[in-house]
Amino acid sequence: ASKIREGEPLRFSLASVRPLPDALLDRTRRAFAAACSQVRESHPAAAGLFTLSLHGSAAGGGDGREIADGLRSPALALGVDCALARGRLAERGPGLIVSDVDSTFIRGEVIDMLAQAAGSADLVADVTARAMAGKLDFAESLALRVATLEGLPTSALDDVAARVETTPGAEVLVRTAHAHGAGVGLVSGGFHEVVDVVAARLGVDRVLANRLEARGGRLTGRTSGPVVTRRAKAAALAEWAACDGVELAGTVAMGDGANDVAMMEAAGLSVAVCAKPVVLAAADAVIASPRLDALPALLGWDAAD
Repeated sequence: ASKIREGEPLRFSLASVRPLPDALLDRTRRAFAAACSQVRESHPAAAGLFTLSLHGSAAGGGDGREIADGLRSPALALGVDCALARGRLAERGPGLIVSDVDSTFIRGEVIDMLAQAAGSADLVADVTARAMAGKLDFAESLALRVATLEGLPTSALDDVAARVETTPGAEVLVRTAHAHGAGVGLVSGGFHEVVDVVAARLGVDRVLANRLEARGGRLTGRTSGPVVTRRAKAAALAEWAACDGVELAGTVAMGDGANDVAMMEAAGLSVAVCAKPVVLAAADAVIASPRLDALPALLGWDAAD
């Protein structure tokens, strides 16, 4: 993280499905007060979550990562979701939120669900795990997995789209973002044929995903068009932000795997959601429980009805 400037707006927030321990609250308040002046406290409304949000102005300059780690470490040790937002994000929240899809915005991996229908689940699961851990090039791993779907009827895509479950709180996240004037986009190494259905159901504004090639009502085992790589995800964030007139410093990017890191590093606030270690190391904020409605609370927003 870059150096924090004296007077820079800061917001540090906690969210948990369990009551926040008094010792954690006291330690957080003291640490934030040591770093900031004009501290204000709020408790963003979020059904089923216990929250704390502290807002202030940096009392002096300092290393951003050092300050963030000092605030976050006690919370992370207890499994409490937390985020340190800076500048525009601390003042009024983001103008754009972009999320990975598989195992972030939805439960599970679409390719795994398709592989079950194709009888290639074990092979695909192994390749997926290695790709998410950063041990395989994503484009290569995608080609390996999609090849196992050759001959699968395209009707299987409709079946999977109907069965996909969004991560709890996803609908609240989209609704609350829109209530605060922020756009929501999904970027996925998965497939438009499924992600578009999920996006339409929840009112998501934009989608970038791969497309599966089909002939005669069956999948060919290949994708059609450019593959959504980590660079493509980062490029989509920048393009959508520019279209919406939002500076990158006013964006949030969420993900769980190695393929999301470039996008997360480009955003004003990077959020690791039930993430792999390589992603946790790159994140400004951590959501450890599968509750996406924690994000509005971490941004200081009350959940929209």
